[in-house]
Amino acid sequence: MSETRRKLTTIFCADVQDYTRLMGTDEEGTLASLKRCREAMGRLIESHGGRVINTWGDGLIADFPSVVEAVRAAVDTQNELAGFNARRPADGRMLFRIGINLGDVIVEGDDIYGDGVNIAARLQASAAAGGIVISSTVYDQVRNKVAVGFEFLGSLMVKNVDEGVPSYAVKIGDAREETPPAERSGPARPQPAPVMAAAKAETTPAPGGRRLYGVLGVIAAVLIGINLLSWQGVFWAQFPVLALAVIAALAWNRDQILFNRKVTSLAILALGLAGINLFTWTGQFWAVWPILGIAALMGVRWSMRR
Repeated sequence: MSETRRKLTTIFCADVQDYTRLMGTDEEGTLASLKRCREAMGRLIESHGGRVINTWGDGLIADFPSVVEAVRAAVDTQNELAGFNARRPADGRMLFRIGINLGDVIVEGDDIYGDGVNIAARLQASAAAGGIVISSTVYDQVRNKVAVGFEFLGSLMVKNVDEGVPSYAVKIGDAREETPPAERSGPARPQPAPVMAAAKAETTPAPGGRRLYGVLGVIAAVLIGINLLSWQGVFWAQFPVLALAVIAALAWNRDQILFNRKVTSLAILALGLAGINLFTWTGQFWAVWPILGIAALMGVRWSMRR
């Protein structure tokens, strides 16, 4: 018999809104779209350190050792699927709902069971089409670590759970439908201060990010000041300042959700090489060759995502 044990993990549940209607309209096309979306979701889950536990019908369940990576995987999934659905007619779009919970579960073989899983499934069912709903246990871990906004929804009533489960909708863009009404109880909690969605390019950096940018800015100013005060005809501070700028850009890229992070990392590297070429200018733009190679890699990655 399989060994039974318990563990604390992050549970990720997803299913398709109006799956029955889609199947009734076009079975073969719906199944092909489901397979493509599920492959993309599985790839993103794996890239964030998660593991797909099971799939059934239009549903999927996965778990993650990291709460932050689970939410990032969900955001990346919804952003990628939004691109896929943008090319489809409105009545044929495959919109997933995702629920995420951090809880204690029973592990038996490769499967997980228990209230932690039930809560994740309930959160998923309350999410808007194309949306994400998380429990308060997840929110407490990610609120300052993921560049998205959150909207407090109240308490969800879950079968076999005595108290309501406080939940939050993750705000990731303009195309956000209203969250369907759900059974809620208890007094309303204070809603967090509004945070603009990163997809609008107006996200406020997390406190950790602001501190890093501040430290890098101070170091850059000190280096420039030392260079000017000890001036001997050479502005040597440009190179360490360029390195600090690249570090800041990579730190920003780590948390942003507007673009594919790997492609953006290559673009940052290309800009760094162009800066080095300009600072050491001898009449030859040698950086064009490595930049061309980076552009080719970016093109390959883009075509694979299509």
